[in-house]
Amino acid sequence: MDIGIDKIGFYVPKDYIDIVELAKRRDVDPNKFTIGIGQDKQAVPLPHQDAVTMAASSADSILTDDDKKNLGMMIVGTESSVDESKSTAAFLMDLLDLPEDIRAYEIKQACYGATAGLQTAYDFVSLNPDKKVLVIATDIARYGIKTPGEVTQGAGSVAMLISQNPRVLKLNHESVYMTKNVGDFWRPTFSKTAFARGKFSNEIYVNFFETLWTKFQNKYSVTADDFSTMLFHIPYTKMGTKALRTLEGKVSDEKYAELTDHYQNSIKFSRDVGNLYTGSLYLGLLSYLVNGAQADENVLMFSYGSGAVGELFSAKIQPDFEQVINKQALVDMLNNRQKISIDEYEKIYQIEYKNDTIVDPTTISDKFYLSEIKENERIYKKLK
Repeated sequence: MDIGIDKIGFYVPKDYIDIVELAKRRDVDPNKFTIGIGQDKQAVPLPHQDAVTMAASSADSILTDDDKKNLGMMIVGTESSVDESKSTAAFLMDLLDLPEDIRAYEIKQACYGATAGLQTAYDFVSLNPDKKVLVIATDIARYGIKTPGEVTQGAGSVAMLISQNPRVLKLNHESVYMTKNVGDFWRPTFSKTAFARGKFSNEIYVNFFETLWTKFQNKYSVTADDFSTMLFHIPYTKMGTKALRTLEGKVSDEKYAELTDHYQNSIKFSRDVGNLYTGSLYLGLLSYLVNGAQADENVLMFSYGSGAVGELFSAKIQPDFEQVINKQALVDMLNNRQKISIDEYEKIYQIEYKNDTIVDPTTISDKFYLSEIKENERIYKKLK
C-alpha cells in the first residue's frame, strides 16, 4: 500500500519586512543578511495571530467535508504552543468543524515535531487504510529585537493530509534517525524568545546530516545518484547549503550541480518567509513542488530539531502532483502581502495580549483570529 501526502497547504501572515531594510537599521552590511544568511523577507504575525490561528488557516486551505469525515487523527507539530497543558490540536476542533471521533494532540521536539507527526501518520494509515491523518506544522520563530537571531525569525504554517494512494508525495518507508542530548537551542517555559548557540547549532546540524547520510547509504545500498533532489530543514536558507556542501567532491560534478540547482528551487519560498521551525522542511518541499519538481522524482528529506533529533527519509513525487497543488494561488499569497516598516514591525513585536484583552473583530481581515483572553483562557473565532 502506498502512503504519503495527498494534499499540502500553506499559510503565511500578510505582513512582512524587507531584510535589507532591517540590515540597514541594525547597521549591518545587507550582504551579510541576504547572502551570508540567505534571506530576503521576513513574515511578521499580528498580535491576534499565533500557532493556533495559522494552523487553522493552512488546514482550512486543503480540507473538504469528505476529508473531515474520513479523518482518524490530527497531529500538530509546534514549538510555539499557546498553552502548557491544552494542545493546539484541541483548539482546532471547533475552528475547523472536525468530527469528535478522532485522536488529536500536539508534538514538541523543536523543529522535528512535524516529521514525528508525519511518520506517526504513516503508521496510523498503514493500520487504518480507510482513514486519513491531518499533520500540521505551525510556528512563530522569535529571538528578539536587535539580537543575533533576529534575521532568522519568521512565521507560518504548513498542513498536510496523509492517506493511502497519495497524489503529491509517496513516503518510501525508508528512514534513519538519531537522538542526542545537545544544548544548541532551547526556550525555557518562562521565556517568549529562544536561546541559541548559533555556530554550535550549525555544526551539530551538519554533523547529523553527514552521520545520517552515511547510515542511510549503508542501510539501503544507495548513493546520491539515486536521488535527483535533497530537501533540508531550512531555518535560514544558508544552513541547508552548509549540509549540501558536504557532498562536494564526494559525488560527480554533474550530480552536485543538479542537487545545487534543485536546492535553489526549494528555498525560494523560505527566502521570502523566514523561519517556520517545524514547517521549514515542508515549506521547502512545497517550494520545490511549485518551482521545479518533476513527476516520479526520488527525493531525500533531512529533518532536524535542536536538542537534538534528526531523521533522513526518502520519498517519491507522484505523477499527478501538479493537479493537486494550486501553484498560482501559493505564488499570489506571497506576492500579495504588505511590506511594513521596521518601526511598525518593532511596535507589533512589543504588543503582548494580557488577560481580559478583547479584540475588535472589525479590525480583523484574517478568517481565524484570537478573539479574547478571558480568565486567562484564549478564545478563538472565525469570521463568517
